[in-house]
Amino acid sequence: MIDLKTTYMGIELKNPLIVGASNLVTDHETLKELENAGAAAIVYKSLFEEQIQIEELEFEEEMAEYNERHAEMINLFPSMKHAGPKEHLMNLKKAKEILNIPLIASLNCVYEDTWIDYVEKIQETGVDGIELNFYAVPKDLDTEGHSIETAQINMLKKIKEKIKIPFSVKLSPFYSNPLNVIAKMDEVGVGAFVLFNKLFQPDFNIENNELVFPYNLSNPDDNRLALRYAGLLYNQINANICSNTGVYTGKDAIKMILAGADSVQIVSTLYKNKVTYIKTMLEEIEAYMQSKNYYKLDDFKGKLSKKSINDPYAYKRAQYVDILMKSDHIFKKYSPR
Repeated sequence: MIDLKTTYMGIELKNPLIVGASNLVTDHETLKELENAGAAAIVYKSLFEEQIQIEELEFEEEMAEYNERHAEMINLFPSMKHAGPKEHLMNLKKAKEILNIPLIASLNCVYEDTWIDYVEKIQETGVDGIELNFYAVPKDLDTEGHSIETAQINMLKKIKEKIKIPFSVKLSPFYSNPLNVIAKMDEVGVGAFVLFNKLFQPDFNIENNELVFPYNLSNPDDNRLALRYAGLLYNQINANICSNTGVYTGKDAIKMILAGADSVQIVSTLYKNKVTYIKTMLEEIEAYMQSKNYYKLDDFKGKLSKKSINDPYAYKRAQYVDILMKSDHIFKKYSPR
């Protein structure tokens, strides 16, 4: 009998398919549909500190818009404050009550005090774990990479002291050596690493010369970077490995597990192929395992990792010499003539 069980942040899951953070999970009916389709766990939509700050500012501006318009009336409305993260925390709690599978919160913060405050509040909702989104967008020429890394690692140490539930870190790939950063974070006691965060990049509207941020779903080829790093990290860290971005099919999930991932996160494929596609992905994984006489994920997990294969250059190459040597063949295949 095929056994798809795995672990994420040390939490036992019935299979390796985790639904990543998105607007999909904010609807209660969709939450149950995801669970019924076979999702092993769900990451709730992220709480962004910046969003709360913007909403608070807009609220204050709206409340003060008609102030001091009459000599005898300084304030039109009574003093009121924005609810902050309370609505999000309430929705988290409701989602947890609805589901019978693990629910993971997702958090993006800017300031140290807010990280600590929010993780403590999130823990009180009863969620099974927290996914911390760590990334840094370069804004100047003076900030050195090690200062960013040190600040993030110190933040993890403080979070570790404040909460009892497990937590994962969802990283961007933009470190000078992601493996070194992950190794240092692993020493803190991170439960899992999610590889990698899909960061939105700016674009220009050339008709009106405006800056825009288009929302683009991931593409299947986007999973190659996560594949590489899962293969490099397998058997090197204590934390679980979760591959993210561009995982569209059961075959994609199989590749990640062969590299060394314990689980995968999926979002774009659910938008394109609907929620019920989770069942199809699980069937593809089971069919593969049956064809290879694998009975559990550990039978093939890491089979193609750096630790397990004989090719010493498989994970080192960034310019594939063998492909470049066969450029004539590639030209013939794609030539329009």
